[in-house]
Amino acid sequence: MTTEYETDFQRLAEYSADVICRSGVDMRWRYVSPSSFAVLGWTPEEMIDMEAFALIYPEDLPGLIATATRNFAPGVEPERAAVRMRKKDGTLVWIEFTARVVRNPSTGEADEAVVTMRDISERKTLEEKLSALALTDGLTKLANRRAFDEALDREWKRTLREGSQISLLLLDLDHFKELNDRYGHQVGDDCLRAVAATVLTAVRTTDIAARYGGEEIAIILPSTDTAGAVAVAEKVRSAVEALQITHEGNPEGSGWVTVSLGVATALSRQGGTMRMPESLLLAADNALYKAKREGRNRVATALLVAFKEL
Repeated sequence: MTTEYETDFQRLAEYSADVICRSGVDMRWRYVSPSSFAVLGWTPEEMIDMEAFALIYPEDLPGLIATATRNFAPGVEPERAAVRMRKKDGTLVWIEFTARVVRNPSTGEADEAVVTMRDISERKTLEEKLSALALTDGLTKLANRRAFDEALDREWKRTLREGSQISLLLLDLDHFKELNDRYGHQVGDDCLRAVAATVLTAVRTTDIAARYGGEEIAIILPSTDTAGAVAVAEKVRSAVEALQITHEGNPEGSGWVTVSLGVATALSRQGGTMRMPESLLLAADNALYKAKREGRNRVATALLVAFKEL
């Protein structure tokens, strides 16, 4: 016999743009609203008796299970969870889950869960764009200083954890102030953009290139020894020189825009000295100034930085 509660629930669910479902304690769908087809491409009939977590993207499943477990505790205000779900055509869609537990009024035991699923794909896309903008340099489209600091800290910790090595390149445009003074800041900005684009084509997808400040660009090379880092640095240097951007104030570059690069490598090993990533930055900076002192448009290396985990 259909109760008044069930009639009202079904009427509300069938006119909702969100997917509204009822799950038994066996974690299988007992009821699925018609909007499942518009949101997920699955009809209610196809989803009935399906395991509640069957369509969840595997990487998101542990977090959803943890949230669901907390929500089943008595007296808890339900938490929301954002997960990716597999649509019938195989594509993924971002869904916000909200689950409320319905308890037996006599025993207080959970009878079922009422779950609301809302498509938040547009919101997630906007969030990702805003997040990317917050970590991107507006002029060069490279990672900005904040993103660089986070990446260096992350890669440094991974190097310690894995007992491997990491290299860092610092690049500086030769006589950039003279370029701005002679040709104007617009030309200087155009030059920075061109060099940044060239750097991205010269490094690996696993490397992280960032605008470090002014005309300096930093490149993090995970799991790379000194020889490999020097090879990357030389590739970048020659690629920039090959652009043949006019710079009459750069005699070392024969009237073209050139760059100087400093290379530093840190090797994880026992018995070394432990410092924060600033030690690697300092070594790369010293190497960069060495390249400038020795005539610019060249690559110079610093002494190996050794460290150990405390």
